[in-house]
Amino acid sequence: MISDYPDKYFDPTDRAYWDGRYESGQTGWDIGSVSFPIKEYADQISDKDIKILIPGCGNAHEAEYLLQSGFSNITVLDISETLVKTLKKKFNGNEGIKIHAQDFFEHEGKYDLILEQTFFCALEPGLREAYAGKMSSLLSENGKLAGVLFDMHFENEGPPFGGSRDEYEIIFLKHFEIITLESCYNSVAKRSGNEVFINLKLKK
Repeated sequence: MISDYPDKYFDPTDRAYWDGRYESGQTGWDIGSVSFPIKEYADQISDKDIKILIPGCGNAHEAEYLLQSGFSNITVLDISETLVKTLKKKFNGNEGIKIHAQDFFEHEGKYDLILEQTFFCALEPGLREAYAGKMSSLLSENGKLAGVLFDMHFENEGPPFGGSRDEYEIIFLKHFEIITLESCYNSVAKRSGNEVFINLKLKK
């Protein structure tokens, strides 16, 4: 699989880097619609008032689908100010969504559900322990982290940075109970066989 991010140098906290990617249209990670596994997961949720966070939201296809499905308390954040300006225009007047230009690790709040879609893979592997810890701190008592991770290692230097189920278990079991960590059966064609779906519940 060819890397969606061909750059040799990468700093996940560099706003200018991500601004440049959006300004130039180099967004190979964007599948153009809501991720099918996340769509199916969201379709099973009956409480439309739960607080949902989508970090590293990109073009926010998941947020758009959630709003169309009646969810009313969504927060999205991305480090790219260029992107956030676009999103604020796109969702202008919609009171069901809050949009922030912010580093995920600086965000504060409590959420019932956090959705993961191509954010984890954009972070250097050395930040994964911090990612899991930060996710746990942002979840409410019965909160869940759900979404999609790559189940493969990439030939090219990341991002994206891949991994395996065994690696993910080690990282997440410190903070979460694993409800689901399984291969996706409904990935988009170009990622078929290369994704796992996670559904993790905050440990008490």
